[in-house]
Amino acid sequence: MFSGQWLTEEELPKNIDTSSLKQHPGIIKGRCQRCGNRKRYKLARFPHAACGKKCLYCRNCIQMGRITECQPLYQMPSSHQLPQRDTLAWRGTLTSHQQHASDNITETILQNDTLLVHAVCGAGKTEMIFSGIEQALEDGKRVCIATPRADVVRELHPRLEKAFPGIPVACLYGGHSEQKTYTPIVLSTTHQLFRYKQAFDVLIIDEVDAFPYHNDPSLQWATQKAARKQSSIIYLTATPRKQQKHLPKVFVPVRYHGHPLPVPAFHLAPRIKTKLPDFPPSKRQLLLFAPTITRATEIAEELRIPVVHSESPDREEIILGFRKKEIHTLVTTTILERGVTFPSVDVYVIDAGHEVFDEAALVQIAGRAGRSADDPFGDVRFYMEGKTDAIIEARHSINSMNKRGGEL
Repeated sequence: MFSGQWLTEEELPKNIDTSSLKQHPGIIKGRCQRCGNRKRYKLARFPHAACGKKCLYCRNCIQMGRITECQPLYQMPSSHQLPQRDTLAWRGTLTSHQQHASDNITETILQNDTLLVHAVCGAGKTEMIFSGIEQALEDGKRVCIATPRADVVRELHPRLEKAFPGIPVACLYGGHSEQKTYTPIVLSTTHQLFRYKQAFDVLIIDEVDAFPYHNDPSLQWATQKAARKQSSIIYLTATPRKQQKHLPKVFVPVRYHGHPLPVPAFHLAPRIKTKLPDFPPSKRQLLLFAPTITRATEIAEELRIPVVHSESPDREEIILGFRKKEIHTLVTTTILERGVTFPSVDVYVIDAGHEVFDEAALVQIAGRAGRSADDPFGDVRFYMEGKTDAIIEARHSINSMNKRGGEL
């Protein structure tokens, strides 16, 4: 059940013979061996009862248990996995662009190589990875799909279980991080990769440009650490960052249904930070994106509608209610900017000029609309005090991708 995991002494199963396990100092030369942190302000000393000294410990990954320089991390051996055939039950049809990406993913897995899949929002990235996962399982490889957001993990889990009905899939995220049995497929947040060392033959990192992955070196370090020496790493994104563009790449420029991405309309609203404009009535469900939790809460109270954000205690229930169409209009922060699919929504961004809405975030938010083949359109509106570079670049990026898709 702990195959390939890093464990502190407190996490070890009872009655296990530690002499049979590889042991590593928790901190070596000022660097945490679990999360890779070596920033001094994230390291501290405390009196440790085990050795009677003031020992260095890591504050960066303290939520997963204390890592110290005087106590080891134990590496649990990786289980041998038998090849498994005919695991994929999904019988959908890929477009030519999806098939091209799928073939590249499968070949990358066969060659233990690295690939960046740049696919526009709504291109159907999840379906593109199915054949690659099937190939990995047939070759006796263990697969991990990791993404920065817990909401995306919860959405992907039933889709993977349906696609691979005979294969156990672990679902790990904050508060649900205990893997009770060995599974050939692990679905997790990127933070959960801290728990693994050389555990996976295939690592698929979804939404690789998203916060906090793209600007957190410890998460990127954890990815490399969790992969076996001979392994493949597939990065998926709709909005690649500059530092990712050197990777071998395959580009999917059109949505799976063939329709273009909705282009956002700009609406000037000089008092948008404190006063809401008069919104047009929406026949579709409506997502209102606000820049902060405080502003989202204010809007929800003013309109007397539900709100969901990173601190919402009933977050899962609210999102499920929206998905079931029990909620028509939902206020949210950037936690729903990517990775979640609602079939027919309009999207309004409140105070789109706020610094939290960079180009990638605005492109991803616009990409929530028009995702269904039954309703491939959607009204996307950016309400702002004035245009920012991010706003202009986001619309330019969407128009550019639509143009490239239309030329193929």
